Amino acid sequence: MPQVSGRRWVAKVPAEVVVARKRQKRSTKRLLGKDVSVLREAEYIARRAADRDARVVTLGPLLFFSTSSGDAWVLDPEESLARCVARDGEALPPGITETAETFSVEWTSDYRLDGDVFVCADRSGAVRAVMGYPVAEIRRAARRMGTTR
Repeated sequence: MPQVSGRRWVAKVPAEVVVARKRQKRSTKRLLGKDVSVLREAEYIARRAADRDARVVTLGPLLFFSTSSGDAWVLDPEESLARCVARDGEALPPGITETAETFSVEWTSDYRLDGDVFVCADRSGAVRAVMGYPVAEIRRAARRMGTTR
């Protein structure tokens, strides 16, 4: 059961990752494991996007995906949060701060999967609906992670 403290909560999740979330623009997570790097995974998925190589990868509570159109995203399926890390094959600032024990993501959007469409709304309220993303694979990966999105 999560421990609630103000607007933050801490819960144990798979892959030895302890999550501290704040339902704002930033999530902070504590990592247990020397070989785990969220920033390195974000950079990897952006490179896959630059190569137009569609992939879906999970790491603890996060889901990373790239598309054949050159886009790449980091998702938090449990909270429906998203951050684009590549667009049209060009890497964007990952918005990830990482130390040996923790990492923090500056989430820029909320997202949902609507049929075969990936829909995201950024903090300004602009909504973008994209067809052609690997939505079925994202759903399957999120289910394996234990989320229902």
